[in-house]
Amino acid sequence: MILVTGATGTVGRPLVELLATQGVQVRAVTRSPESATLPAGVEVVAGDPAWPDTVADALDGVAAAFLHPRAVGDAAFDFAELAGKRGVRRLVALSAINIDDPLAAQPSRFRGDRNKEAEQAVADSGLEWVSLRASSFASNVVQSGWDAQIRAGDVVRGPFAEFAESPLHERDIAAVAAHALLTDDLLSRRVELTGPQSLTHADMVRIIGEVIGRPLRYEEVPAAVVRQGMVARGFPEDFVDSLLTRYADGVGQPAPVTNDVEKILGSTRNFAEWAAEHAAAFRN
Repeated sequence: MILVTGATGTVGRPLVELLATQGVQVRAVTRSPESATLPAGVEVVAGDPAWPDTVADALDGVAAAFLHPRAVGDAAFDFAELAGKRGVRRLVALSAINIDDPLAAQPSRFRGDRNKEAEQAVADSGLEWVSLRASSFASNVVQSGWDAQIRAGDVVRGPFAEFAESPLHERDIAAVAAHALLTDDLLSRRVELTGPQSLTHADMVRIIGEVIGRPLRYEEVPAAVVRQGMVARGFPEDFVDSLLTRYADGVGQPAPVTNDVEKILGSTRNFAEWAAEHAAAFRN
């Protein structure tokens, strides 16, 4: 039995689906089981990993667990300890490639991710462990609102056109996570996962345009204007400041690119493939 936290999220959902298609018994933990739409045969249980006692019984009979840094929040160490007491043998944590940067320079912390704590918790647990240090998700372009801008016109407006990421397909992350949960190949490793290309914001907009057959372009907007707009839309100020500082500091530098995904899976999906799979999000 494999237990997945964050089971209805960007990585958790494809991980659950992949494990289920391989015939693996999966127990999916979610705060809202009544609205979870997961494959038939998956055991959906109510619980909040940020309060480990609520998932204690769900850990019984589990051989390995996937630890999502936002789902578990500040309770990563308590969750890992409880997992060991309940007989779990292996923990696989989702972490981030920028985990060694100063905490203030990790924007996702201000939206609840506890990447550093999740990695440290599994590494210190005394159990078998793997940490997956993921680069920026390709799906972040939707979370940034590019989809709505593209549906409305041919220009995406945002900060720092020449800031680069190595966007990672969520299904590649899920596939590596499944490999870590089911095989011994990655034990005791901090695996750095990136997409296969370093792409600027402008590059990514151009690629989306090529995929959907429209001449899209990225128009740079001053950071102060972007900050005002993001805060007005409800983003936490600390998150916005950290994100814009990260962009400003990284302009003109290529994003790190590793070949770990390809070495583990035999192939990797590029950003154009991701855009093609999600093209409907960018079309009217």
